[in-house]
This record gives sequence, structure tokens and C-alpha cells, in this order.
Amino acid sequence: MAKEILVLDIETTGFLNQGGKIVEIGIVKLDLDSGDVTPVYNSLIREDGLNSSHTRGGFGWIFQNSDLQFEDVLEAPSLESQKEEIQDLLDRYRVTAYNKAFDFGFLKDRGFQVKELDCPMHLSTPIVKLPAPNGRRGFKWPKVEEAWNYFFGDTGYIEAHRGLDDAKHEAKIVYKLYQMGEFPYSVSLFD
Repeated sequence: MAKEILVLDIETTGFLNQGGKIVEIGIVKLDLDSGDVTPVYNSLIREDGLNSSHTRGGFGWIFQNSDLQFEDVLEAPSLESQKEEIQDLLDRYRVTAYNKAFDFGFLKDRGFQVKELDCPMHLSTPIVKLPAPNGRRGFKWPKVEEAWNYFFGDTGYIEAHRGLDDAKHEAKIVYKLYQMGEFPYSVSLFD
């Protein structure tokens, strides 16, 4: 039986508790035996209630820090029209996301069921060992670029903040963690 999992990345207009909207979802399948990464879902998403207020202030970050255009999201398929396809993938595989509390928080709030695996950001923290800010104890959670640079060197990778591209890079981080014995895998997870 192949050891295949999904790595998911969503882009939003802001935080869940501030009324952020999902604007893009990218999902890749990661084969833990080979490290092969295969795109399985990639779409812009238009959620009900999305409007021009989601381009300003805290909501405008995604449009200012990626090549994503608000006008393109307005033309995107609705989340409701994509729900069945996305849930089918989530039903067939175990899933992780780089900051899974953020990504899965949105998905669960929208009614998705997710078979969660460990969070690679949390697993990377004691390995990457970035000092916590302001003299706090412990280590800070590494951003995707920081974890990438630790595991693969400074390759010039800059996080695109686009669902599929981010999911591909995050899957390679997950695979590296798996190779190091730091990403838990158990056959029982896949029964």
C-alpha cells in the first residue's frame, strides 16, 4: 500500500476570527516512499460575502503580497460548488498543512471533515531553532521560507503565497521531516 498523504494550503483575506474569506486552495499528494509530489487540486475560491472591503487593511495583505488579483477571485468558482470535490479528497487521504491550525480552522468552520496529521511547522520548530522574539523562552515557529532554507539551503525560494505553489514546497518540507524520522507515520493511520 502506498504511503500517500495530502498537503494542503489555503490563501485567505485575513484571519478566521476577523471574518477572513478563503480565496484559493491548493492540494498536492505526497508519496512518502518516493517523495513524489503530485498536484490534485488547485482553484481560486469565491466565498459569499467577499467584497472590496477584503482588499484593504488587514484583509488586503494577500493581494499586496502575491500576484493574486481581487478581480480574479470575483470570477472564481464558489466554495459551495467546489465542496464535494474537495471533501472527496479529504475523505480519501490523511492531510496536513504547514500551519494546520490556520488552514484546518477555516476548513472546519466551512463544514469540511479532515483526517489530520501532525503539523510540519510545529515539528520543524525544535529542529530549525529560531530564537523566540522579544527574549521569550523557546523557539519561534518558522515561516515556510525559514524552514525551507534550513532544510534545503538558501536556494532563492521566496514563498509565492499561492495555494498550489506553497503546497508543493510545504510537501517537500514534510518529506524531509519524514526522511529524518520527525514526521510520524503509522500504517494504522491509513486503515
